[in-house]
Amino acid sequence: MIGEHPAGNPEVGNPEVEGATGEVTGENDAEVFSAENTFDLRHAELARGYGGAEDPSDPADVLAMPLVLHIPKTDPPLRSELLEAAARATVMLCLDPRVGSGASWHDAFTEWTSARIRKVARRARGAQWTAAQDVPGVTVDVGGASARALVPGRVGDLDPRIKRLQIGGTDVPSDEAPSPAAGPVLWVDASLSMTVGKAAAQVGHASMLLAGAMSVEECREWASAGYPCSVRPADPQQWARALDQVRGGRAVAVRDAGFTEVAPGSTTVIAVH
Repeated sequence: MIGEHPAGNPEVGNPEVEGATGEVTGENDAEVFSAENTFDLRHAELARGYGGAEDPSDPADVLAMPLVLHIPKTDPPLRSELLEAAARATVMLCLDPRVGSGASWHDAFTEWTSARIRKVARRARGAQWTAAQDVPGVTVDVGGASARALVPGRVGDLDPRIKRLQIGGTDVPSDEAPSPAAGPVLWVDASLSMTVGKAAAQVGHASMLLAGAMSVEECREWASAGYPCSVRPADPQQWARALDQVRGGRAVAVRDAGFTEVAPGSTTVIAVH
């Protein structure tokens, strides 16, 4: 179980995740959480869905969750592992005790979930990646890949250590990933040819939607294992099967607003539990 203690026993710091296959890191500043800040209530926040408010007139006021992808110049990570790390980091931050009621990330997080959900992925190398670890967020390592989800906020207030990171140039070639492991599978529509940065944002959306669609018991079990999932490209046949599962209520789909790379309304990722 992640971040759960009996009523009356406040949580302290960033709880460890048992059974995680990838290393999970985050700040541990000995923050004390109230007894009302429970996994059940944090899950309920995701299950309620998102506000979808119109964008503010000033672009600097747009709210977004920054994602930082560790993509060294030499020996880049496998695309499938990098996308899994991004998906897991996103959902882990969304259910972290620090987003709960009265906690340090709560106001920023709920303001973001009340608006149009946006994520922006950037590439980091070397010292840039090291510096990104000091910006509030959660890092997940999967195999040889690492991604960090940062606390959402105004685009105009983006930390200078993150603002200087490159948004473009985040592509990583597809790899021959094995068949999906047991657990959730995030199918990415291969026909859209999204860059890895765009795909990272989309699988982050998918992991949030999937967690909210699960029962709290299912989500708690997923959390206790470290939110493992498989991210795989879907060929036309697999994509058709995934769409059938969405229509049957057995999967959730991400439909993009179309601001970058894909047409508005495109279904980019389907998460199957």
